[in-house]
Amino acid sequence: MPEPITGPRPTLEAVAARAGVSRATASRVVNGGAGVRAPLVDKVRQAVEELGYVPNHAARTLVTRRNGAVAVIIAEPEFRIFSDPFFEQQVRGISRELTAHDAQLVLLWVEGRGDHDRIARYLGGGHVDGALAFSVHNDDELPALIDKSRIPTVFGGRSVVDRSLAAPYVDCDNRGGARQAVQHLVSLGRRTIAHIAGPLDLTAALDRVDGYHDVLVDADPELMCQGDFTERSGALAMAELLERRPDVDGVFASNDLMALGALRTLRERGVRVPDDVAVVGFDDMPSVVELTDPALTTVHQDIEGMGRLMVKLLMRLLDETGSPAPASVITPTSLVRRASA
Repeated sequence: MPEPITGPRPTLEAVAARAGVSRATASRVVNGGAGVRAPLVDKVRQAVEELGYVPNHAARTLVTRRNGAVAVIIAEPEFRIFSDPFFEQQVRGISRELTAHDAQLVLLWVEGRGDHDRIARYLGGGHVDGALAFSVHNDDELPALIDKSRIPTVFGGRSVVDRSLAAPYVDCDNRGGARQAVQHLVSLGRRTIAHIAGPLDLTAALDRVDGYHDVLVDADPELMCQGDFTERSGALAMAELLERRPDVDGVFASNDLMALGALRTLRERGVRVPDDVAVVGFDDMPSVVELTDPALTTVHQDIEGMGRLMVKLLMRLLDETGSPAPASVITPTSLVRRASA
């Protein structure tokens, strides 16, 4: 093996010389272009490794018109992003799929409306090739700002379909999953079934409320309390429900964290689960389910898989071959039965 070249940072010309090919051929290999015979590809890659060549990002951007970076925008304050395992799972799926496409993740979050101008400037500045945005609330200006930037975007959640022109989204079957949860409680003989809803400015929460009412058309309004997808809000909602309706014998919580809070309140009040009250959550997040006692019956959605799917749809949007724009995707849900119901 030839000795590595020492001294100044190696150039593409040095790679080409060591591999015995033209600069254009070396450039096509380094930048992932096609049309180079396999033996020459191997020679160029060997030369890159021997020299320790690192492509110049600015030059590569001029050639490919790509930055190799994608903005991930989460429309939630920082404390929610780092305390809710839902975001951890979705970002993990996004990160793994971006890595597979040799792209960098740039994380942005929205603490308040004051962040909109900053994000709009960043997106409009050409720093990223595309964007992935999720947890967008129905009154949020973010979809309009993203649309104005004309940057290819995929949304996580159905709420943006009417707010962003032709932007695809990835969501799970929230309404169908909620129906499964409530139908299961009914099948257990529960007659007074309450619902702890999520924030009603999120379409996912609204869809789960609709799924609850699909099964319990004439449910007493006193049987629904609203939380904010946090464990604390689930605990408070459960306490309020017990005050309103001591006869409650079933609870469908709109996510696992609120179900965890509800279980805590029931335990503190001496209410047996599932003997007195059966509880069902939504998400099936392992890091939450493992904390529940008894083990939580919940609706499974593939959170990490949806993150990966968002990236795949974005890469199709970035494809310059003229293929049709990808359609939005609704992924299936399934009930996972455990001890709480």
